Amino acid sequence: MDTKPRQKSFEKNPIIGTKFTIAISSAKGGVGKSTFATNLALALKKSGCKVGLLDADIYGPSLPKLFSINEKPKSDGKTLNPILKYDIQCMSIGFLTEEQTPMIWRGPMVTSAIKTFTQKVAWNDLDFIIVDMPPGTGDTQLTFSQEIKMDGVIIVSTPQEIALQDVKRGIRMYDKLGVKIIGLIDNMSYFIGDDGKKYPIFGEGGVKRTADEFNKEFLGEIPINPEVGKLGDLGTPIVEANLQHEISKIYLELARKIKSFYL
Repeated sequence: MDTKPRQKSFEKNPIIGTKFTIAISSAKGGVGKSTFATNLALALKKSGCKVGLLDADIYGPSLPKLFSINEKPKSDGKTLNPILKYDIQCMSIGFLTEEQTPMIWRGPMVTSAIKTFTQKVAWNDLDFIIVDMPPGTGDTQLTFSQEIKMDGVIIVSTPQEIALQDVKRGIRMYDKLGVKIIGLIDNMSYFIGDDGKKYPIFGEGGVKRTADEFNKEFLGEIPINPEVGKLGDLGTPIVEANLQHEISKIYLELARKIKSFYL
């Protein structure tokens, strides 16, 4: 992150009420994108930024659980008001449906929902809006890339090859669509046992090699820690629950880099 971001283009619509839109993506499910997105948003907030969090995974929204939000957003009939939790402005399709209701929607309905969340939500004076992308390279990714001004995307992956196969497709997609890739994160990179030894459960070095292969920045490793999952299930992500935790410090350092790069 040694250069300033490109000037905002007028070819695409920025999300009103926000300065910078940062997507968290992978193209692979189960790699911890939602946990990463929520903790990064909290870290940016702890760093003094005004932050919004948009859960763009229509089929599998995670934000209601990760932030323990059980209320519906208020509306004046034209716009939705984001729900404020941990001083972060939040929006998710999960706020509008029951927890176990399946979203049996075709692509155009997904696109319509995304446009509602980006154009008809009263986001208020945000430095950053963090967008938690769904897995894959489909309608949601295309809508954001082609119609909405994204200022960058962070690619999250675990280090095993089966995950990296999809990640490489995602990298090629964003490159083809002209979306700036901020860098790659190696999530659930290793586990520290009671014996103090490091165990690379999902392999080692795959994300760094992929970053090098595509000439992208490698943003670092986040180890597996049981507290992260436990606190996420309780609706108080690790950065909010324990700012001094080793995992929280990783997020805070990443937030510092992003803040200094964009603001």
